[in-house]
Amino acid sequence: MKLLACIGFFYLVIGQPPMKSFFITGEAQGTTYHISYYATDSLVSRTAIEHIFSQVDSSLSIYKPYSLISRFNRSEKGIQMDTHLETVVRKSLEIYRATDGISDLTVLPLVNAWGFGPSKPLNPPDSASILNILPCIGAGKLYIKGNWLQKELPCMQIDLNGIAQGYTVDLLADYLESKNISNYLVEVGGEIRLKGKKYPSGDPMKLGIEAPSNEALQQTIIYKVIQPPAGAITTSGNYRKFHMSGGKRVSHLIDPKSGYPFSNELISVTVYAKKAIIADGYDNALMGMGLAKALRFMEKQRDMEAYFIYRKTDGTIGDSATMGFYKLF
Repeated sequence: MKLLACIGFFYLVIGQPPMKSFFITGEAQGTTYHISYYATDSLVSRTAIEHIFSQVDSSLSIYKPYSLISRFNRSEKGIQMDTHLETVVRKSLEIYRATDGISDLTVLPLVNAWGFGPSKPLNPPDSASILNILPCIGAGKLYIKGNWLQKELPCMQIDLNGIAQGYTVDLLADYLESKNISNYLVEVGGEIRLKGKKYPSGDPMKLGIEAPSNEALQQTIIYKVIQPPAGAITTSGNYRKFHMSGGKRVSHLIDPKSGYPFSNELISVTVYAKKAIIADGYDNALMGMGLAKALRFMEKQRDMEAYFIYRKTDGTIGDSATMGFYKLF
């Protein structure tokens, strides 16, 4: 009893009990997730984390036939949105306008045609098929009235996979913060948001940026190590998700204007922003722009930084970054 009393007095004089590390990992959204946080006691349950994933899937998953987004895609004119769908659709439309349509949430019919969505055709689409699909593409033909999302044509379908994981990461991070957790790292499918330091060392958190080696795109290495302050880091790349067709690599990133996969020198883009929904929402668009255009675009952005890995004309791999991103190395 005396020892406990002394320890209690010690904490009152010195401060909080020592920080402990806690980890929750699992599978969700067709990938894995890892949550680590530092606190004096366990404050987050796996059940609470899985409930957040379930809520997001019920709204945004194109792989769940009962989800709101699936109901919209099957509808003739549109549906009433919940908070999740409305938040992500509004952000996606904002990015659509900012990128001059390079990022377009109505791209799902093309994604399906090229075999990267829920539908899996036996062969890639021919030019006639692409021409038939293109009238169904274009976020300018979507309308929001109150909390209703309406579409101009019944064939229009939306795909929010390029931003939904970032949104989920933000929900999870915000949930941790609601529990007064100020030292954490949340990662879903490689999309990350972090804050604070590691304990008991007190060291800042560091992240490795993966890239293909010079020898083969299928082999990867840790290309750079960064030490970001609080914020989000997301990466888009074309060296993992692709098909081989006619001896050529077909990227999962589809140009909504041409109907064909993007083809340029970029291998991956890593974006740093305050929120994961922003970083995740822009990384695919930057991939589609190509290096020169993406760098010009980023010069005008105040709240984002980016790092680019690309294939040089001689076949070797190079990198470039915005000035603010260099400070993270």
